[in-house]
Amino acid sequence: MDIRQQTLAIDEATAPRAGAREWVALAVLMLPVLLVSIDNTVLAFALPQISLALEPDAAQQLWMVDAYALVLAGLLVAMGSLGDRFGRRRMLLIGATGFAVVSVLAAFAPTASALIAARAALGLFGAMLMPSTLSLLRSTFPHRDQRRVAIAVWATAFSVGSALGPTVGGLLLEHFAWGSVFLMAVPVLLPLLVLAPLLVRESRDPAPGPIDPIGIALSIAALGALAATIKHVAVEGPDLLAVALLAVAVVAGLGFARRMRSVDEPMLDLDLLRVPAFSGAIAINLLSVVALVGALFFLTQHLQLVEGLSTLDAALLLVPGTIAMVLAGLGVVRIVRHVPAHRVVAVGLASSMAGYLLVALAGDALSPLHVAIAYVLLGAGVGAAETLSNEIVVSTAPPAKAGAASAVSETAYELGAVLGTAVLGGIVSAVYRASIALPDGIASADADAARETLAGALDVAERVQGELGAGIAEAARAAFDQGALWTALTGAALMAAAVVVALRALRRA
Repeated sequence: MDIRQQTLAIDEATAPRAGAREWVALAVLMLPVLLVSIDNTVLAFALPQISLALEPDAAQQLWMVDAYALVLAGLLVAMGSLGDRFGRRRMLLIGATGFAVVSVLAAFAPTASALIAARAALGLFGAMLMPSTLSLLRSTFPHRDQRRVAIAVWATAFSVGSALGPTVGGLLLEHFAWGSVFLMAVPVLLPLLVLAPLLVRESRDPAPGPIDPIGIALSIAALGALAATIKHVAVEGPDLLAVALLAVAVVAGLGFARRMRSVDEPMLDLDLLRVPAFSGAIAINLLSVVALVGALFFLTQHLQLVEGLSTLDAALLLVPGTIAMVLAGLGVVRIVRHVPAHRVVAVGLASSMAGYLLVALAGDALSPLHVAIAYVLLGAGVGAAETLSNEIVVSTAPPAKAGAASAVSETAYELGAVLGTAVLGGIVSAVYRASIALPDGIASADADAARETLAGALDVAERVQGELGAGIAEAARAAFDQGALWTALTGAALMAAAVVVALRALRRA
């Protein structure tokens, strides 16, 4: 029986329907989803305060954002496979415990390096959480209609969590120190640790085969090196180290593929990647998260540092976009009963493209109203696309390998988060450095600081004050908006590519 036939057999109308316990369990499973996705973007608003407290350089600033996603991306497939073998609920509880403990350590990190290390450790435990949540939905909701609703809630929670990161950060930072954005993990995860053993049934592969340490090591090497390559090129540009990292990723990736073909019980069925709907849905996950995280990276800085809004006001301005994401993610469940999934996804992605184009067309006149409208368009598109693409991923994979298959989807999420910050954020930074025209009379050390980041330039301007300080601030803001323009055009192009993928690959989903 091939993959498609297995899927059809599982999704027969006679599959058992979930009851009240399962729907309450879904609510419990959303807690780690919200938390892990919030952690992808929560630093967006906290970065200015962290920069003042820990004084990171430009590279460290990006590492504080990316260390979490880099480790997650490298470990997700391995952790998903281990969850299939040892129990997805067990892996969920171990990950939740570790995540809560390390969050406390991150909140009190004394240096930038210590915070980067804590973020990496959060990525380790986050990698245990995410494949478990999505794969447990596969076993909890065997009936496809109910599962589609459950996955809509899951995808909405993930996307909303990414979008809520800056809002939550803004609300916390209005009243507390920057460490509060990490401490929030503790009250979120405690209910999970209490309720999950009571409500969520254990699920695992009934015939997992032997552990494959070679396959696990190769998957970590391939994904970790790929994510590191992207990060290094964005910060340092292409060089010999980037080539070496990419070579490691390619060699390890080829070795992993060969390994999966040669063992009797592979941790990941590579034939799934030959199914257009599966691979297309993975690509859409990746591009959607690139668009969301990349937009948050530069829009939040524009609102705070260019427009001069407070942390809370800037966060509240993004709330309509978050609401649009929720409504679109849940609304497509009904729409897809009457309209083919590939068309619904394509329309959603086109909405995200329109949001980026609005930012680009506004140019130097980009206002808070433009940002709010653009984020509504972007949020609605991401919400619709992520719900349906994740449902396609889970429904296409065999139930016994749900953890590993879910991990592939979530790897795309995390690589998308890295790409969103590293590539789109890197474009903003590169254009900023290349286009900033500082006035004469600035000390060499101040000029170097001003060229590094917009926050650094505004700090210099505040210290210098007077006409010279005003000139520094004006030049820095103009350079940042120039970077935002090129970043928005790049984001629109990526969304256009995603529309093409949806129309071609998801036609038979």
